[in-house]
Amino acid sequence: MQRYHHYGTSYTSPSPAAPVEEIQAEEGEVFEEEQEVSQETEGVNEEEVHQLEEPAVQKPEGKMIPVEHKNGKRTEGGGGAAAEGGPKFSMFTWFVVLSLLGVWSSVAVVYFDIVDYDSVIGLKGAKPVKEGGSPEERTETSEPEVETPTQQAAAPVEEQTSVSGSQDVESEIQAAVPLPSFVDSQFVPDDPGEDGHPYDEETNTIDTTGVLVEELQPEETGVELGQYLTSSKVSQEAEAEEPPKTATEPTPEPQETAEPVVEPEPVAEAQTGTIKPAENSQEADGTSENQAEEQKEKAKKKKKPKLLNKFEKTIKPEIDAAEKLRKKGKLEEALKAFDSLVRQYPQSPRARYGKAQAEDDLAEKLRSNDMLQRAISTYGEAAELPDVTSDLLRAALKRQAERQQFLGRMRGSLATLQKLVDIFPDDFSLRNDLGVAHLLLGNNKGAKKVYEEVLAVAPSNGFAKVHYGFILKAENKIAESIPYLKEGLESGEPGTDDGRFYFHLGDALQRVGDDSAYYWYELGHKRGHFASVWQRSLYNVEGLKAQPWWTPQETGYVDLVKMLERNWKTIRDEALAVMNPSSGRFLPEEENLREKGEWGQYTLWQQGKRVGNACQGVPKTCSLMERFPEATSCKRGQIKFSVMQPGTHVWPHTGPTNCRLRMHLGLVIPKPGCRIRCTNQTREWQEGKILIFDDSFEHEVWQEADSYRLIFIVDVWHPELSQYQRQTLSPI
Repeated sequence: MQRYHHYGTSYTSPSPAAPVEEIQAEEGEVFEEEQEVSQETEGVNEEEVHQLEEPAVQKPEGKMIPVEHKNGKRTEGGGGAAAEGGPKFSMFTWFVVLSLLGVWSSVAVVYFDIVDYDSVIGLKGAKPVKEGGSPEERTETSEPEVETPTQQAAAPVEEQTSVSGSQDVESEIQAAVPLPSFVDSQFVPDDPGEDGHPYDEETNTIDTTGVLVEELQPEETGVELGQYLTSSKVSQEAEAEEPPKTATEPTPEPQETAEPVVEPEPVAEAQTGTIKPAENSQEADGTSENQAEEQKEKAKKKKKPKLLNKFEKTIKPEIDAAEKLRKKGKLEEALKAFDSLVRQYPQSPRARYGKAQAEDDLAEKLRSNDMLQRAISTYGEAAELPDVTSDLLRAALKRQAERQQFLGRMRGSLATLQKLVDIFPDDFSLRNDLGVAHLLLGNNKGAKKVYEEVLAVAPSNGFAKVHYGFILKAENKIAESIPYLKEGLESGEPGTDDGRFYFHLGDALQRVGDDSAYYWYELGHKRGHFASVWQRSLYNVEGLKAQPWWTPQETGYVDLVKMLERNWKTIRDEALAVMNPSSGRFLPEEENLREKGEWGQYTLWQQGKRVGNACQGVPKTCSLMERFPEATSCKRGQIKFSVMQPGTHVWPHTGPTNCRLRMHLGLVIPKPGCRIRCTNQTREWQEGKILIFDDSFEHEVWQEADSYRLIFIVDVWHPELSQYQRQTLSPI
């Protein structure tokens, strides 16, 4: 719009007043020069000119003094010749005569080519102005500085044209020729302005970045070249998906676009110092051609799913029209259109599948579980119809299983996936999904069997490997799990780049004493799964202050700390009273965190709620804690007693979330031998004192004393969490 407005001002608006004034001023200067030339050629002396220009002198009485003219006669009142009708040679007459003489003199000069006007006005020897050049280049046009009025008026227009042309040409081309959009592989395009046909000659003018292909310069930086290379690949993929163009359209040559991109810098020989640019250029040409061929081959091999049976091809326009409404987001209209098609063609699987998709999208828009259940049922109906294509059958059942999992109906999802596996037994991706469904149900044995079947046929399947290694680690088969987890992650297959697998591989390596664990932790951090190598929790809120050890003042929970330290003996005595095995209060730790020893826990609050009748055994302790909701309402923490027997070692591990801090109140601490490490700092408990740390950081515990160690553990919300976050975060 700036460019259009700029040109409108230059060409359509009235001429500005400033150039006109300059022209008039210039003409005045020329007029005066002509008058001087006329006086010289006429031979009039200075005294006569002075007499002509001398003003009349006024008498004291108000009468004009008679002025004696050169013809010897006097005139009254300074009227000159016109006053009395006498003399014919007035001052005005002299001016007319002089003007005529000056005009004829100028005509004579021009006619006989006495003066070279081209050199005077600067037309000869002028340097052409470069468009888009610097101000210095535009000013250095020629040595003479004299310009004609026409040049002065036109100069701003030329300057504007060159500047705007160099700055806005690319954006104007983009506006005039829109970039081709990616055409959906199954249905009509989303854009209402599109008709499914590619734009003409787009690939010959611009690539997907909108930059003119012919403007790519070989001297650009390496980063920019890489960017253009990427855009060229994308452009080629988009072109491969488009229908073939007509014979009249020019065929784009991908290698010409990529040629300046892949061309490496000339390499000098070590001994002679000569350069071989031609050889490198040929290699670059070959590389670009190979890349173009690979892109074409990929496009050819890419199969479109066949969702229409033979009959449905006859009603394809109606199906496409309904699908276009769905893709435009007009979900209510799309649902009505597909519902009408289902009533009109009840045996059409594609129409029913489209109805299910519209219901699915509408359920997400309305956040309606009822609508989602309708979609799940409709997916199943589409899969049960006769003459359903295998591609549509697979798509309908797979989406049905996904939405069943979303609603928490794991057993229904498992049944749907089992049906898929029975129909497509050679599809390993479906078997892998079936294994995940077993894991979501907590059926590790069923999942293990599925992945063993997959690996028996496809031993290099990375997805099956990481999940099989995960199951082995859960069974405490640490050494056996490592190669499966490692090889699965190294495969890079979809579904393997998951923080849980980095977490468990590193943990397994630590337990066998392999320091390469921190390599995998670092890699998981670089992939965005961990906040740092030390802080490896998986359920996090970004932006919270992160440090391993905290003081009571830093937490803001000073009152809670003071209460615990003042009442530590009361809390200790109640715990000791229920420590005997006959009470059944202390249960063994079941998270597989111990290398050796015995570790029991007695939980009072978990996920922000009291645990059964646990407080009946320690009523005073629970009464004290009730006053501190930062602890009792912490849905991502616990309040519990922990007793650890001599000879116990807890593996290095991390908690699940960064949303909590953990307080340890020492109750019974034998000395020496009881210590805790968090990151690279190790501390010891003291009776009646609080230690506060962030258990999302790696920590490790040793109990090497002669008797048991007893502490009281209180988890509190991270102090930087808002009240809204504390209320809405899911429990852990």
